[in-house]
Amino acid sequence: MSINRRSFLKLMAMTSAIAAASKANAQASDAPETSEDPVRWDKAPCRFCGTGCHVLVGVQNDRIVGIQGAREADVNKGLLCVKGYHVGLILYGEDRLTTPLLRRNGQLEPITWDEALDVIADRVELDPSGFAYYGSGQWTIPEGYAAQKFMKGGLSCNHIDPNARLCMASAVTGFLATYGVDEPAGVYDDLDVCSTVITWGNNPAEMHPILFSRIIDRRSRGEEVNFIDIGTRHTRTTDHANHFLQFNPNSDLAIANGIMALLLERGSYNAEFVENFCNFRRDGESGPTLFGEEMSFEEFREAVSEYTPERVEEISGVSADDIHMLADLFEDPEERIVSLWCMGVNQHTRGTAMNTLIHGVHLLSGHFGKPGDAPTSLTGQPSACGTAREVGTLAHALPGGRVVANEAHRTQCEDFWNVPNGRISAVPGYHTMAMWNKFCTPASDGGDVHTIWVQVTNPGQTIPNLNRNFEPASRLEEKFLIVSEVYPTATTVLADLVLPSAMWVEKNGIFGNSERRTQQWFRQVMPPGDARDDCWQTIAAARRLFDRGFEGMRRTDGSFLFGVVNEQNEEVPIWEWEHYYDVNVDRELFEEYRLFSRLKHKDLAPYDTYVQAHGLRWPVVESEPGHWRETRWRFAEFDDPYVTEGTEIEFYHSKTNDGKAQIWFRPWEPAPEVPDDNFPFWLGTGRVLEHWHTGTMTMRVPQLRNAMPSAYAEMHPEDAAALGVVDGDLVRIESRRGAIEVPVWTNGRGRPPRGQVFVPFFDERLLINEVTLDEYDPISKQPDYKKCAVSITRVQTVERPE
Repeated sequence: MSINRRSFLKLMAMTSAIAAASKANAQASDAPETSEDPVRWDKAPCRFCGTGCHVLVGVQNDRIVGIQGAREADVNKGLLCVKGYHVGLILYGEDRLTTPLLRRNGQLEPITWDEALDVIADRVELDPSGFAYYGSGQWTIPEGYAAQKFMKGGLSCNHIDPNARLCMASAVTGFLATYGVDEPAGVYDDLDVCSTVITWGNNPAEMHPILFSRIIDRRSRGEEVNFIDIGTRHTRTTDHANHFLQFNPNSDLAIANGIMALLLERGSYNAEFVENFCNFRRDGESGPTLFGEEMSFEEFREAVSEYTPERVEEISGVSADDIHMLADLFEDPEERIVSLWCMGVNQHTRGTAMNTLIHGVHLLSGHFGKPGDAPTSLTGQPSACGTAREVGTLAHALPGGRVVANEAHRTQCEDFWNVPNGRISAVPGYHTMAMWNKFCTPASDGGDVHTIWVQVTNPGQTIPNLNRNFEPASRLEEKFLIVSEVYPTATTVLADLVLPSAMWVEKNGIFGNSERRTQQWFRQVMPPGDARDDCWQTIAAARRLFDRGFEGMRRTDGSFLFGVVNEQNEEVPIWEWEHYYDVNVDRELFEEYRLFSRLKHKDLAPYDTYVQAHGLRWPVVESEPGHWRETRWRFAEFDDPYVTEGTEIEFYHSKTNDGKAQIWFRPWEPAPEVPDDNFPFWLGTGRVLEHWHTGTMTMRVPQLRNAMPSAYAEMHPEDAAALGVVDGDLVRIESRRGAIEVPVWTNGRGRPPRGQVFVPFFDERLLINEVTLDEYDPISKQPDYKKCAVSITRVQTVERPE
C-alpha cells in the first residue's frame, strides 16, 4: 500500500506545539467538585502504556470534557505525555462500533446480542478443545481473570494467550530464570536517586516519556545523572545521553557478557554479594530451557572469559574502550545504577537470554537491592503485568504464578473456583504464535483451532508475518473469528462476528502497571449504543452455555461458574446487561482473585482499599488491622516484609531453594536471518510518540493523527542518496515474506546507521508486519520484530518545483 506525498509532509509538523498547547489547556490539578462546577472529576489510570500515569477525568452530561494529570499520583505527579493529555478523546471517534455484526454472504450484518451469544455457544459446543481466546495486557484484571476462568475452569481448555506474548514474555522468563518469580524488584523511585541510567535497546524519551522526565527534571535542578544509551539507532533518547553505544543488531549479548568478563578478570566483581546471594547457571546440552543446569563459579568465569573487550568490539561494533567504561561503572560500589529495557531486549530470538544477562550484570556487581540500584524492565501495555502476568492469562499459566503442569497448582485453583478436581487440563495450551498458526492451517493438516475469540487487541496488525499467520484463515471455511472491539480494525476486516465493546472509563476496571502497582477506577460515562463490557461478554457467553446444559459452566454444587449473590443472598443475573451493574462485578471477581495472590508473595489488598488510592505496589500486607502497606523494593530486608530477618537480601522463590538468585552464562549467537546480497538491509520496527501500538485509539484523536498521519521509513541519508530518493519519495521494503511501500524520512527524530531502516507499526494502511520475521525465542516464544533482512528499492520520485 502507499500514501501520497501531501500526507507524508504533514509528518514534518511534529508534536511540539500540540504537546505545549495540550499542557496549557489541561493543567494538572486535583480539581474538587463544587456546586459552581458542573463537571464531575474522578480518577483513572491512563489507557495507554504500562507506565500507569493517573489522570482525573472530567465528565459533564455523560461526556468526557476534560483531562488533568493527577498531582497526588506517585507515578506521574500531575504530568502527562501528549497521548495522556488527549486520552479522553479516544472514546469519540466517528466510527465507533455500536451493535453486534455477523458475517453473512461476505458482509457484516447487524444482529442482536441474544443472537451473538448463541453463535459463540455454537462455536464452543462444536468442539471446546478447538476454541481459543486471545487477549492482551489491555484487559482489566477482572476481564482477564474472567476469560481465564471461562477457558481453563469452564471449557477445560488452555488455549488462552495474550498479546503480551509479543511484548513481555521474555521479561517474564528472564525474571523467572533469575529469581524464581516474575516481575521487577525495583520501582520508579529508583530513577529519583540513581547516579547512572543505562537504557538497553530502549527509547523511553518517546515510549515512556513521563518516566524519562524524572531524569531530565533532576538534571534541570542541577543534579548530575550519568545517562548511557545502548542502542542500534540514534533516537530522541540518545539526544540526552552522555554516552551513545551503537551496537550491531543482535549483538547485545556480547556486550553484557563483556562487562561480566572484565569484572571477573579485574577481580572487581562484588565477591561478597555473589557468595551470599547468587548461584551460576547455563543451558544444558539439550538446548535453551527456562531453568537450565548448575555450573560452578570457575566454570562461569572460564565460559565468559572469551568475551574480551576486543572480541566484543568485533561482534558488536561497540569500542573496547566503551566496554571498559561500562565495567568501570559497575565495579564502583558508590554508583547507583538503574538499567531500563523494553522491546529491544524482549522482541528478540535470544530475549530470555538477554534478560538474564542484564540481571546477571547487576547481580555480579552487587548493584541490586538498594534504592537506585535495580535492573527494571518496562512494559508496553497498561495491564501487561497485572492481567497477563499476575492473573496468568498465558497458555501455560494459572492465576498468581501457578502453572497448569503442576498438579498441586491445578487442585488449588479448582478448589478456589469450586469446580471438580480434574476440570483444569494439565496440558499447556497453544502460545500466541502456535495458536494463530493452527488457526491458519486447515483442520485436515492439523489445524485444530477452529475458533478464536479476540478481545482488547488487534492481531491482524500485530502478528508477525501476517501473510502466513493471520490472512490464510480468511480462506478456510471451517475457521471462525470473533472480535470484541471499539472501532473497525485490520482484525475486524476478517472477523465473522464483531462485538461492540465498552472502552476505558465506560466500564469499571483495574490495571497493574510496570512497578507492581494495582490501580482501580469506576465507570464514569456510558458506552454508546449496544457496546458492552468485555467482562460481561465473557460472563454472558458462559451463562448461555450454562443454560444449554454445558457441564463446564457449573460449579461442583451445580451453581453457575460466575454466580454472584447480593446482600440478601439472592443470585444477581449479571449475565443480563440490565442487571450487570446491580452489583460491582469487578469487586466480586477481584476478591476471588486475591485468594491466588499469596502463593508467590504478590499479596493484594481488599478492593475497597484501592478505591481510596492512586494504586498500591504489591506485596501489600496488613501491617495493623485495617492498614495496608505497599512494598517498594522487593527481596531487600529493609522494605520487603517477606525477607527473613537478618538475611539482608533473600530471593525467597529461588529455584535452587537456597534463597539465591541465578547468574546465567548465555553465549552470543548470530541472528536467525541476516542481510545478504538479495536483502542487504536490517529492518527494525517499533512505536512513535504520538501513537500507541496499532493506532486503533490514537488515530481517532485528530490532534495525534494530524501530528503523525502515516508510517514512514527512517533511512540514513547516504542510503537514500544511493537509491536516488529524498524525503517523501516512496520505497518498496521487501523481505522473504512480504512487501510494503512507504515514504522515506531521513534525519528525522530517529536516525539509523547505514544499512538499517526503521518502520513504525501504528499505520493500518501500511502493514509492516507483512514483512517481519516470525522466528521466536525458544523459551518465551516471543517473536523478533527488531531485525530481519530486507531489500529497499525506489518506487516513486515526486517531481519538485524548480
